Amino acid sequence: MDLKGKVAVVTGASMGIGKSISIALAQKGASVMLAARNIEKLKQAKEEIASSGGSSIIIPADLTDESQIIALFKKVRDEFGRLDILINNAGVTVTGKFVDFNLKDFDSIINVNLKAVYLCCREALKIMLPLKSGAIINISSNIVYKGYPYQAVYCASKSGVLGLTRSIANEYHSEGILVTAIHPGAVDTGMATQARPDIESSLLLLPKDVADTVLYILGLSERAWVDEIVIRRRAAKPF
Repeated sequence: MDLKGKVAVVTGASMGIGKSISIALAQKGASVMLAARNIEKLKQAKEEIASSGGSSIIIPADLTDESQIIALFKKVRDEFGRLDILINNAGVTVTGKFVDFNLKDFDSIINVNLKAVYLCCREALKIMLPLKSGAIINISSNIVYKGYPYQAVYCASKSGVLGLTRSIANEYHSEGILVTAIHPGAVDTGMATQARPDIESSLLLLPKDVADTVLYILGLSERAWVDEIVIRRRAAKPF
């Protein structure tokens, strides 16, 4: 996929993985819609994209609010009349013993990590389907295959993302829509530091590693696609 002139939405674009993906897409010529709650950090991301010659638009949005997600994609439709790429990256986590885990934290994780992905996919497809083209990349986690302790609800949310990804991919394959999931191991972000304080930061994946994987997938020929891909830390055990 040639990214020049393409329109992309990246959620959680203000920092970490989302910011890195946004910069990478913009550097390849895409117009990137930066979606997140923190306006100041979104402005910083936009400045970094501009300094590298890229184009982006800030769309502040609380992804736990359906009306704001609908407004986000309405703005994309009104501004460009098309959407070529959706990167569902926004995510949160809370760790703790399962028997002590409270419903408030459960709802917080599910609302951002799974419900928002469902809503963003739904609204994106409404724009993509008439064009019979589009790529959706959902950032999941290798936890769906590892099931680490103290992260049961996070694991459940990301497992839900994988199930959603697989179903949407099959449902809309004949309509020209490409859907995939990326499952990174621990990445050097604030969230990973919180969830895995046992891992030295020098051993964590970089946000750029995930961004490079996105570019790899989008750069495949028209004869190829990736249904899902796992990226592990090199220091972690294979498989």
